[in-house]
Amino acid sequence: MNLTLSNLIEAEKKALQLFNEIENENILIAGNSEKKINELIFELAFKMFGIKKYWHKRIVRCGKNTLHPYNENPENLVLKNDDILFLDFGPIFEEWEADFGRTYVLGNDPYKRKLKNDIENAWEDGKKYFNNQTEITGAEMYLYCNKLANKYGWEFGGEIAGHIIGQYPHEKLEKEDKTNYIHPENHSNMFGLNKKGLKKNWILEIHFVDKKKEIGGFFEQLLA
Repeated sequence: MNLTLSNLIEAEKKALQLFNEIENENILIAGNSEKKINELIFELAFKMFGIKKYWHKRIVRCGKNTLHPYNENPENLVLKNDDILFLDFGPIFEEWEADFGRTYVLGNDPYKRKLKNDIENAWEDGKKYFNNQTEITGAEMYLYCNKLANKYGWEFGGEIAGHIIGQYPHEKLEKEDKTNYIHPENHSNMFGLNKKGLKKNWILEIHFVDKKKEIGGFFEQLLA
């Protein structure tokens, strides 16, 4: 395992600790707004790890806002009983980036719990598929993630299905440079080297939605 990947894995382990503590702290409770939850998580991350820097905007989305992909900025909603929400945070641990996303369900709604389970299983399917390849383009990987959505009975909700990750700051994720994304217009090999001649490390994002019921689920982490 190369040093870059090792550091990224360690950063992700800390992100997992943070997300576990979010549940322990009862932050995700009905009555808290998305903005309030965001602020409480920021405070908790600083308390646990001294984190003040994130490489992308911090996302908390509940209810119908779970339909929206990363680039959108929907209204601030309040978490309700039996609600669904997801978190997408990109904390920086000692200059190494993490990108971690999880879905949570308040209550016991079976359809929402199915969505949560399906995106977790689909992510594992995606990882297994990727690791079985020796060459695959971002477009092909994006298509596979869309097929996974169909397999599980959902619609894929993301404009992308992932992106590169690395030491902060990594290659700037400019929208026009699709080679840094798992995107339908990225026809380059994901196993290719970056501009520095090093192996690229990828985040895989699974975002499934049901537009009629106005719910979505999101799961992301390092492809390692």
